[in-house]
Amino acid sequence: MGIRLGTVVRWKLVLVALLLSAVPSPGLASIFSKNQPVPDWAIEANKTHTPAYAKDAPSVVLYEEFIETVDDTGRAVERHRRVVRILKPQGRKEACDVSYDVDEKINYFRAWTIAADEKQYMSQDTDFAEVGDTSIPIMLSTEKTRVAIPPAIDVGATLVCESEELLKPYFREKLWEIQDNVPVVFQALEVDLPPGRAHSQAWHDFKAVPAVEVAPNHWRWELKDMPALDLRDIPSRPEWVALAARMSVQWGDAAVDGADQEWRAIGQWFTTLEADRPTPTPEITTYVQTLIAGAPDFYTRLDRITDAVQKNIRYFVVMRGIGGHQANHAGDIFRNRYGDCKDKTTLLISMLRVAGINAYYVPVDDRRGFVDPNDPSMFGDHMITAIEIPADVNDPRLMAVVKGTDGKRYLIFDPTDERTPVGNLRSDLQGSYGTLAAGAASQIIQLPILPPNANGTVRKGEFTLAPDGTLTGMVDTTHSGPEGADMRMILKYSDEKERRESLETAISHDVPGVVLNSFQYVQPTELDKPLEVHYKLTASQYAHQAGTLLLVRPRVVGSHAIPFNDKPRAVPIDLNATGQWHDSFDITLPPGYVVDETPDPVNLDLDFASYHSNITAKGDQLHYEREFIVRQVELPASRAADFRKLESTILMDEKGTAVLKKQ
Repeated sequence: MGIRLGTVVRWKLVLVALLLSAVPSPGLASIFSKNQPVPDWAIEANKTHTPAYAKDAPSVVLYEEFIETVDDTGRAVERHRRVVRILKPQGRKEACDVSYDVDEKINYFRAWTIAADEKQYMSQDTDFAEVGDTSIPIMLSTEKTRVAIPPAIDVGATLVCESEELLKPYFREKLWEIQDNVPVVFQALEVDLPPGRAHSQAWHDFKAVPAVEVAPNHWRWELKDMPALDLRDIPSRPEWVALAARMSVQWGDAAVDGADQEWRAIGQWFTTLEADRPTPTPEITTYVQTLIAGAPDFYTRLDRITDAVQKNIRYFVVMRGIGGHQANHAGDIFRNRYGDCKDKTTLLISMLRVAGINAYYVPVDDRRGFVDPNDPSMFGDHMITAIEIPADVNDPRLMAVVKGTDGKRYLIFDPTDERTPVGNLRSDLQGSYGTLAAGAASQIIQLPILPPNANGTVRKGEFTLAPDGTLTGMVDTTHSGPEGADMRMILKYSDEKERRESLETAISHDVPGVVLNSFQYVQPTELDKPLEVHYKLTASQYAHQAGTLLLVRPRVVGSHAIPFNDKPRAVPIDLNATGQWHDSFDITLPPGYVVDETPDPVNLDLDFASYHSNITAKGDQLHYEREFIVRQVELPASRAADFRKLESTILMDEKGTAVLKKQ
């Protein structure tokens, strides 16, 4: 969609790689000031002692300040100052950067280093580079970042950054990222507004701090000693951006009292921005009328239209100025046969209008937890669709349904997702929030969490065990819902060799040394049909000799365990997806062997998940059966003990061993 939060963490991870391909830009010299001493404000910040809580960090931000100066039209000029001390060799990746687009202008950009011996260095033209936006592979973007790597950056040195930028004329929000992946000693934000212009503020994962009016309608917030958000040793957690503290300040139409009113204003902004974009052209009208001719019901009309957008409109992102936020016209998208998420949504809305179906834009973020209903904001990274369901339609295939505050039902559908059928919804969007952009009826909505039967895998295996422990056999699997969609995407972007390697690698996690004898993917044209995978394998030394006994693991392939540990937990637990998974394996025993001992049955029922398995023996057959059901996508940290109980139960069962003895 183009309105994405560019986090400090994500930028630092790719900065070095980007700079390897970047080249100095001599034409940028006019915005750099040469041979200026380190400014007094930075000298003062550098006097700050490194706090004890930062001793293990690679670097520490001593001082950071943003000042937004807003003119009568609502457009802002942003001055940014940042002072960072390098504490460890890993901190040498720190740099100064300013991102901009065609609608923005960098007034000045300066960088200095105060070396460990107090010598001062100012960055010169050759220390600056310009890099493009590489966050999306299939993209044409005019957004760029200017980066400065000052000289003498080493342990003990201090990096000083200062810039001023004229921001986009149509954006009236400052998203203040108050938490970094390193500690921040002092930070401040100022918003200087014209007389009479209102503002509103909202905080995410942080207690609100009142602003101080330092001049008429000039507001300042200050924070001290913000700890780093370090999630490196926390398994099964939400995205970093969903947990990092931040604050949003609005000074446009969304500067109103109350979160619901702010979300309504944001939705109205999107509605106005896209107002004329979905207007059907004669070509679209003719195409849709032909497409749905003879369709007997609402679902069939809907299925034909959504399927056409998914299959016939190639995904390609074009971001240039307001075009990073505003869709192209439906007629252009239909004629060109390509577009990004907001373009695909636009064409879908247009085609549905021809069929007499109302639909609306829904800005979202595919990083569950980033959009916070208590923190109204325009920032996000994706656009999907809400399709109004008539009151008399009750079709069980339409599972991804939410109800608005007005009682209307909306089917949530992502036209960019080429492999998930209408009625379902990919797992990373479930449980997230989005803005229903429906004019005066705009509101924040929580995207549905689908029932377990909307997603999952059925796996059946038949194997033969030889006396030397070699296992041979075949496995048949069916993948439905989002899991099936994921498999379809793998097939789209891989060849036969890559598919074999991927499948063999996945199996080898459960069966080391496995040889994949043959495999076959069966992909039905209809997206609501399960995708099938069939393969044959051989694994030497699968069973292990223990004197006259053979030890064999009945659970041959497939693992449902996700990472966990016993450390105290303060962040939510991400369960990935709801779903229902079923395994059934039969192992024919070697001649002369019988089952002497099997693990006990497992039966665990929790409100958010259940796990059942059983191992039985009959004649020369060892049978393993299990079912795993997940009903929620996220748990609060307070449920950590239950989560550990579930995961340890799964691990114990998956490692369970049956004992065979020779008669």
